[in-house]
Amino acid sequence: MTLRYLLSSTLVLILLAGCSSLGTHQNVNNDEQVQKSATEIPEDQLLDVWIELFEPGALPDDQEEASGLSKEIREAEARYMPLQLRDTMEKTGYWGAVRVVPQGTEGAEVLVRGRIVVSDGENLELAITAQDASGREWFSSTYEAEVSVEAYRSAGQSGEEVFQALYNAIANDLAAHRAMLAAEDIVTVRRIAALRFAADLAPDAFASYIQRSEDDRFAVTRLPALDDPMYRRVNTIRERDFLLIDTLNGHFDNFYQEMQDPYEQWRQTRGEELTAMREIQRQARNRKLMGAAAILGAIAMEVLGSNSTRASTGSLRNVMIVGGAYAIKTGFDKDSETTIHREAIEELGESFSSETRPLVVEVEGDTHELTGSAEVQYNKWRALLKSIYLSETGLTGTED
Repeated sequence: MTLRYLLSSTLVLILLAGCSSLGTHQNVNNDEQVQKSATEIPEDQLLDVWIELFEPGALPDDQEEASGLSKEIREAEARYMPLQLRDTMEKTGYWGAVRVVPQGTEGAEVLVRGRIVVSDGENLELAITAQDASGREWFSSTYEAEVSVEAYRSAGQSGEEVFQALYNAIANDLAAHRAMLAAEDIVTVRRIAALRFAADLAPDAFASYIQRSEDDRFAVTRLPALDDPMYRRVNTIRERDFLLIDTLNGHFDNFYQEMQDPYEQWRQTRGEELTAMREIQRQARNRKLMGAAAILGAIAMEVLGSNSTRASTGSLRNVMIVGGAYAIKTGFDKDSETTIHREAIEELGESFSSETRPLVVEVEGDTHELTGSAEVQYNKWRALLKSIYLSETGLTGTED
């Protein structure tokens, strides 16, 4: 290891430590544009990115804020949003293969995790963390954006995701941190990713090639020989693993396409319903206040006025009392309309949940549901890969 490499690596670590957005919060401007590479990056300098299926997060505790939302919708969004981020990153030219993977998948060169903090059609807030195969965290940040009902109408005409600016901001941060890595660091990250896959597949044979510290940082202790037949078999199996992940991404794409239209309609309609509900609540509140003021005014005339005043304002006081009572009644009528709109939102949420039921797919001859069981299926696939490796190498091992 040369002095130049050590200095370069140290400088990169310092820069990343200084620029890493640990625990930061970004309010994303709706005109945020995605940054694209100005030059073509050599293939050996391209890092593959795996985006884990997001965590759905918790629904709001407030009943009104949670109106129309459901656990089923959140789980669907947790599979939809990583695909939106993947498509955004693929357009930048900074990365190799960008794939969406089940949670807990081993072997990523760059791993992106996400959690939905808020998603109600008007506001979207995502907590995103990114790290490379060495275990070094690039950043951990929350991204928040707010859109109007008019934005949905404009997005519908252009065909663009209404929260595209938020995904652009995440992609830009990932590209900025990748740009801080020296060529030697990128090579090291790729080596560690390959060796971590090998150690996961055959720990007895490859665990000694990589070292893991107490703070979950990984470093290469030695490299396999170029003609090592066992390592060549591992790389062959790793290519099979990539093919399976690509197959899963094809199923995720089908899910995305089927979800896109009803999801956009649900978000827009829910926003319109909320806007209408808030306007009705405002009108109801104003009418109640006006009615109460009229009745109080009539009572004040009766109590504080002189005999001549009471005699001359009798008709006016009657009108004020009747009018005030009517205003209060119409205010409560508006409250009833609010309830109707809230129920409409709930029905929209239930309808959307039924439209985004899990897809039934077939992988390796086994039928399974894409949501919920995709992760289980992938774990079975990894166990199968270990069996393949053991049978090809003639080694023995303990299988899950």
